[in-house]
Amino acid sequence: MNDEWKAKLTEFESRRKRARELGGQRRIDRAHTAGRYTIRERLERAAESFSEVGEFATYDDVDALGNLRGQLPASYVMGLGTFAGRHVAIGGEDFTVRAGAPQTYLDRMKGGLGGFIEDLAHEYRIPLVMFMEGVGGDVAAQGEKGHSYLVSSLSWKRSYELLAEVPVLAMVSGASAGGTAGRTVLSHFSVMTKDSVFFAGGPPLVKRALGKDLTKEELGGAQVATRSGAIDNLAEDEDDAFEQLKTFLSYMPQNVWEMPPRGERTDPVDRPLDEILDILPTNGRKPYKAVSVIEPIVDRGSFFEIGKYWGKSVTTGLARLDGIPVGVLASNPMHLGGAMDAQAAEKQIRFVDMCSTFHLPLVYLVDVPGFMVGPDAERNNVVRWGMRAIQSLVEAEVPVVTVQVRKAYGMAVSATSDPDGLSLRIAWPTAEWGDLPVDGGVDAGFHREIEEAEDPDAYRTAVQQRMRDLADPWRTVEAFGVEAMIDPRETRAMVADFLNASLHKVRTDLGPQKRQWTIRP
Repeated sequence: MNDEWKAKLTEFESRRKRARELGGQRRIDRAHTAGRYTIRERLERAAESFSEVGEFATYDDVDALGNLRGQLPASYVMGLGTFAGRHVAIGGEDFTVRAGAPQTYLDRMKGGLGGFIEDLAHEYRIPLVMFMEGVGGDVAAQGEKGHSYLVSSLSWKRSYELLAEVPVLAMVSGASAGGTAGRTVLSHFSVMTKDSVFFAGGPPLVKRALGKDLTKEELGGAQVATRSGAIDNLAEDEDDAFEQLKTFLSYMPQNVWEMPPRGERTDPVDRPLDEILDILPTNGRKPYKAVSVIEPIVDRGSFFEIGKYWGKSVTTGLARLDGIPVGVLASNPMHLGGAMDAQAAEKQIRFVDMCSTFHLPLVYLVDVPGFMVGPDAERNNVVRWGMRAIQSLVEAEVPVVTVQVRKAYGMAVSATSDPDGLSLRIAWPTAEWGDLPVDGGVDAGFHREIEEAEDPDAYRTAVQQRMRDLADPWRTVEAFGVEAMIDPRETRAMVADFLNASLHKVRTDLGPQKRQWTIRP
C-alpha cells in the first residue's frame, strides 16, 4: 500500500470511528443507565444484516450563542437491512445527538420525517422499520439556517404514500414527542416499551400553555398511549418490542403488489374444537374472553393480538388459518358486554383498512348487543364512528367470513359483514339476532298497547313470547337469511375451505388500493 492510499484509508477509518461514537460517551452512558440501547445497538440487535447509508453525514455542533464546538454525526442512522428474514428499509433517530431532531442541516434528509429511508422503501417496494426516539422540532435549527422556517415546508407526502404501498412498522423506546410522535402513528403497527413516553408536547410545554405540572409518565406514559390508541402494543423491553415487530411483519407481504406469505399447514383444518363448547356460555348474559374463542379456531399459537388496551369491546389481531394469514375481529363481552362504542369502532376501522390494504381476508366472530348507548357514548360520537366502522367493511376489498356466535342486534351488526359482497355468514346454534333484543324491544315498540291493556303485565308477557318465537334463529336459517347454521366444532374446517377458495380472487386484485389507507378518518 502506498502512502497516498494509506492516508486516504486512515482518514476513512477516522471518520467511521467518529460516526460510530454517536453523540459521545457521556450521552451513550446516559441511555444505558436508563436501560435503553443506542440506535446503533438497536440496529445491531434487531437486524440480521445492515448496510448503512449516509454514515458520514455530520453537522456543526455550536453552543447557544453560535460558537463552534466541533462536529457530530447526523441525528439519524439508517440503511438497507434484513429484518425477520426480509429485506427492509430500516433506521432510527439518534437521541444522543440533539435528541434525535430532524436533519434540516443536511442537503437531503436521511429519515425521520421523509428523507432517503422513505424513498428507499417506496422505490424498492420493501417494508419500512423505524426506531423512534426523538423530540421532533428543534429551535437550534434556526441558528443553522439563519432564520426560522415554516414547518409546513416539510413534506409529509411520502409518509402517507407509503401507507398504501408497503408495511410501515414503528417502535418507541425512550421519548417520542412532537414530529417524532406524529411520524410514529403514520404506521400500520406500533409498539412501545413500558418505560417510554409519547406525546405531542412535553411537560414544559404543558406547563407554559396550561399551567399544569405533570410528569412525563402522567402526560404520555405507556399506560396512556396504549389506552388511547395512539400506540398499538406494549412491550416489556426493547427485545420484546423487536420480537413483536418481527411477528407482525411475518403476516405481511413485502408490498401491496404481493400476497402475504402462507405459513406451514401442519395444524389440521378438521381438528375437533370440542373446547369451544366448554368455553362459550349458552346464556347470552354470561361473558367470556374473546381470545379464548379465537384461539381454538385459528392455527395453534398463531394469534397475535393488536390494540389490546384500547377499544376493548372489539378484539383485533392477526392469525393464520390453514397457513393463510388473516385478520381476526371478535366482539368482547368482557367489556361493555361487547357493545361497540366510538373507540372500538375507530379501532375496527384502522384494522380493517390495514387488512384490506395487504390482502388479508377477515374473520369476524360476532357477539354484539348493538352500538353502546348512554350519555358518554353520545358525547363520544358513537353513531358517526359506528357508521364509519360499517363503511370500513363495505369498502374492504378482501373476503369477509362472519361467525354469528351469540348476540347480533341493531345497526352495529352491519359493521360485521358486507351484504353487497360475497360475505359468508355462519351461525352457531347459540346465535340470536334482530333489530332489538326482545325484552327491551317489546317495551319500546308496544308501550302504548301494553299500557292500555286490561292486564299490562300479562299482555307484555304474551307479546314477549310471540316475539321470541318469531326471533327463533332457525326461522331465519329456513328463509336463507343467513348462509349456514353449523356445529361450532365445524367452524375451523368450513372457514378454511372458503378462505382457500377466496385466494383465487385475492390474487387477481393485487396492486395499489382504490383508496388511500388511512389511520384516522
